[in-house]
Amino acid sequence: MLVKAEAYYDGKFWCARGIGADFFTQGRTLDELLRNAKEAAGLHFAGSRPRGKALTLLLLSETEVPRGKTAAG
Repeated sequence: MLVKAEAYYDGKFWCARGIGADFFTQGRTLDELLRNAKEAAGLHFAGSRPRGKALTLLLLSETEVPRGKTAAG
């Protein structure tokens, strides 16, 4: 089961909000956010996910690349 969430930094915390699913969580670091998002998505779908079916979390984020930077390679 694929679950999508958007991630963003609000100036103090990293936040994740479900896309098409009603869950929200936050963390002080990206690692903490990922752990919390996995837990929040798992709890949200706990009653509706078929037993033994894996949950895959796709975390989408936007970042700004400073002008003048080029890709490596």
